Amino acid sequence: MKHQKERFKNIQRKIKKAGFLIFNLQFLLLNSLGILPANAADAEPVLSIVYSQDNSNQWSTITNRLQAAGVKYCVIALDNVRSPADWGDRRVLFLPNVETLTPAQAIALEEWMSKGGRLIASGPVGSLSAPGVRQLLRTLLGGYWGFSLSQTQQLQPTKTKLPEDWLNQDGLFGKVYGGVLVAESLSAPVAVWNAQDKPAAVVTTDRSTLLGWRWGVNTVTSAELDRAWLQAAIQRHMKLPPSASRKVEGGAPSCANSAEVALKTNPQPGVPAALQPVIPKPTPSPTALQPTTPQTSPPKNPPTSGAITTAPQPRPLINVIPQNSREAIDQLEETVRLDVVPNSNAPIARGEAIALQQELENLIGRVQSAHIAAAVSASGNPESTASNTPGLKVDRAGFIASRSGVTIPDSEQAIAQAREIAKNLPQLVAQGNYALARQQWLKAKALLWKQFPLDRPLAQPEIRSVWLDRGTIIRAGSEQGLAQIFDRLSQAGINTVFFETLNASYPIYPSQVAPQQNPLVRGWDPLASAVKLAHARGMELHAWVWVFAAGNQRHNEILNQPSNYLGPVLAANPDWANYDNRGNIIPAGQTKPFFDPANPQLRQYLLKLYEEIVTRYQVDGIQLDYIRYPFQDPAAGRVYGYGKAAREQFQQRTGVDPLKISPSDRDLWQQWTAFRTEQVNSFVAQVSQQLRQKRSNLIISVAVFPLPEIERVQKIQQNWEVWARQGDIDLVVPMTYALDTPRFQRLAQPWIISTKLGATLLVPGIRLLSLPTVGAFDQLQLVRDLPVSGYALFAVENLNNELHQVFSNTQGKVQPRINEPIPHRQPFQTAAVRYAALQKEWQLMSQNEQLSMSATEIAEFNKQAQSLQTALTQLADAPSASKFIAAKASLTRFQSQFRIWMRQEATDNPYQVKVWENRLATIERLLRYGERHMLSRIGQ
Repeated sequence: MKHQKERFKNIQRKIKKAGFLIFNLQFLLLNSLGILPANAADAEPVLSIVYSQDNSNQWSTITNRLQAAGVKYCVIALDNVRSPADWGDRRVLFLPNVETLTPAQAIALEEWMSKGGRLIASGPVGSLSAPGVRQLLRTLLGGYWGFSLSQTQQLQPTKTKLPEDWLNQDGLFGKVYGGVLVAESLSAPVAVWNAQDKPAAVVTTDRSTLLGWRWGVNTVTSAELDRAWLQAAIQRHMKLPPSASRKVEGGAPSCANSAEVALKTNPQPGVPAALQPVIPKPTPSPTALQPTTPQTSPPKNPPTSGAITTAPQPRPLINVIPQNSREAIDQLEETVRLDVVPNSNAPIARGEAIALQQELENLIGRVQSAHIAAAVSASGNPESTASNTPGLKVDRAGFIASRSGVTIPDSEQAIAQAREIAKNLPQLVAQGNYALARQQWLKAKALLWKQFPLDRPLAQPEIRSVWLDRGTIIRAGSEQGLAQIFDRLSQAGINTVFFETLNASYPIYPSQVAPQQNPLVRGWDPLASAVKLAHARGMELHAWVWVFAAGNQRHNEILNQPSNYLGPVLAANPDWANYDNRGNIIPAGQTKPFFDPANPQLRQYLLKLYEEIVTRYQVDGIQLDYIRYPFQDPAAGRVYGYGKAAREQFQQRTGVDPLKISPSDRDLWQQWTAFRTEQVNSFVAQVSQQLRQKRSNLIISVAVFPLPEIERVQKIQQNWEVWARQGDIDLVVPMTYALDTPRFQRLAQPWIISTKLGATLLVPGIRLLSLPTVGAFDQLQLVRDLPVSGYALFAVENLNNELHQVFSNTQGKVQPRINEPIPHRQPFQTAAVRYAALQKEWQLMSQNEQLSMSATEIAEFNKQAQSLQTALTQLADAPSASKFIAAKASLTRFQSQFRIWMRQEATDNPYQVKVWENRLATIERLLRYGERHMLSRIGQ
């Protein structure tokens, strides 16, 4: 034994001389000699690392570097985090390059850290989150990511003498491509960049370490430097008092106690199996796994044409009675709600207070952004409008009348008053003065809403689309009546109409494929009229069709049909029907029967019907609605998809009837879910391929649910990210319906910043029902401030006179605009026009002395801005591959420098700078869309 110890000391000396790079060799040698402490070989993970959509593309190198560093770790999927316990029970949590957290996740992180958790983060952590989240993260981390550096910089300690003992190790300082951190205190930075003014590169607090670069990215820095900093930070945060627990108080286990990181679930694309994360799976409720006696009664709602003999023998998955289910679109709920009830003195939680304060600041930003856009739009010459720009340096009194007759203060005064209320809100909440806090908040919101410039043009080229619903079409009654609707839409500036063409298996036109036209429009062809009327007004007409929803009980009432009538197609083809696990064609509590997407005859019928639409009528596009299964909840015993064809095909593939499996059969259940999802995916691909063969310039859009991807696949088998990435669709229209702007933003934001949509354009949907006029405009302004190319309004029946007037004023054709491009039809022209307007905003701000840049910076800024304008204009005038490459390169250069030029402005006016960055991102997306669509068509 003595001899072995001597050997150990000799080996240790040699390894120490070899340095940090062979850290893992020490572990292996000690283990092979059998003298490693017993508890070290079986050590629990010391670190939880967060996997998210933001770092998914870097996951392979992140895990490579973790394992090379000898760090035992668990993985937490960010999408699963809802409470403090979800952050796990490890002492240290690592957030590598996670830019998006929800308010609930940030608040949960704060509470988790208060119970003993320590945080390591890297990159622009939280930078794409809501402002309130960013502010909270600044407090937790002691600083925040300011802006990216333009080139690689040398990382060095703050002083000649290292500030802390934990930094006394080799490999910490070298070349890195990172960003400047803004520290909350002078003592926070422990490493700086070797640049002018020595900006912070690493910031620490007692509970956190923030690294000013994207950890685990090969183009950023070396693996050795990354590993050195992570090990040093872990060592720092693991220095606990002798009596301290290794785990965090109240934390749930973040993964199994294992020394190995093995593939457990959800393999990540392109990542070797050995490096896949351990992502904990939720434990099913025991109640949810208890089988019940199979139900043997026949289907509750067979078609009137006769009994369906292919219905499954029902087998409930769990012993529960399905609850009454509203339409799925009404089931979207928000984690943070801003339902402010006047005079209520109910307590306001910390998270709600942060959200309320931030929403006021965001609303101020939207008001100011709208005024800048209006000033630019009013004249092509910024000099003539600079002195009339409210919200900047001048007053604007009473531009819109107050219904109450109260004099409206000018914008500067209103904004100042709102800022003061926002500033004082936390103090009122801390004092328990909840009623006054709510009163002040509502006062500020009402005051700001009255400052929107609703009386002047301000919109740039964008997709302005609206759903023209069946009820409104029928009430029009004739082409003359329909012409009045299209006149109103044209005056309101609408350029794209989603015309309800196929509803509940009834086409709105006389079809030679479908069994019968909608009885309420017989003797008239509304689709032919709509195409003619739209094109005469310079608008696009897209045929809006229901796909897998076969009927509608509400429609049956209008047509005097029996309530359980399944529609003309299913009545004639009962084998095409789909079923739930209890044998119902119409799911309990819902109103629509569905087709079986796996049925080949049904698919061919639908394709033939769509081909009829795009060949007989010069529609500009087709929109697929109900391109999914009905709303389900496996945990509550509501599952759908057991059509005859689906059961037969799945049984041929797996040897198991899907009706005999349940969510407790994890592997088979995942296969069953994937099978159903693939039926929808493959049909979208088939529609795209066949219809584009008929009409190469056809625009294909989809109306989809904005649920998280995993939840959406489980509940409705709708994985529209796949359709977007594969190029099967041109526009994604998520139904982001909400009654207030913060809720709307929370629904839309994940998809707006998503990197999973390829070159497909995103067009958020706004539901006009029950929205006040200014509330609808507020949501539109948010869309214009985000990196998207337009919006979709649901629906024409809710477009009242007041809202129509606002649209006519702000985006309509009071003064006809010549050849205003539509983004999905003319992406390069749209990019050039939108960028020209953006340049005018910068000129306007500069003339008002609102841009904080030196004379040298302004000169360089103007030079590169003009260079980009030239490149975009040349591409728009004569598209080609070479001009596209030049424009893309110019835009990339400009974007890389923009944050540096705007670093001071970002501190003074963060909302507006973010808006400008978003508009540059919109131009980038338009170029990407144009590359896929236009360049391929001209053979470049």
